[in-house]
Amino acid sequence: MKPVEIYTSPTCGFCHMAKRLLDNKGVGYVETDVSADPDQRAKMMQRANGGRTVPQIFIGGEHVGGSDDLHALDRAGKLDAMLAA
Repeated sequence: MKPVEIYTSPTCGFCHMAKRLLDNKGVGYVETDVSADPDQRAKMMQRANGGRTVPQIFIGGEHVGGSDDLHALDRAGKLDAMLAA
C-alpha cells in the first residue's frame, strides 16, 4: 500500500471525516498537525501547490486534495486502486 500523508488541525471536521474514511478502509497514514506550526503549514502549502486549508492529503507523494476530493475518489471507485502499491 502506498504511504498516505494528511496535514490536519485538531478542530477540523473535514480532517476527521477524511481520517474516518481512511480508518474504515484500514489505511494507515502519517498525520501532521499544522495548527501551531508555521513551518509545517508552509511545507504543506508548498507541497499542495498553495493549498491553505486542511486537510491536505497525499497518496504515494501525489497530492490528492482535501476531504471532498478523497471522498469523491472513493465514490468513483478510484481510491482503492490509488492506494494499491
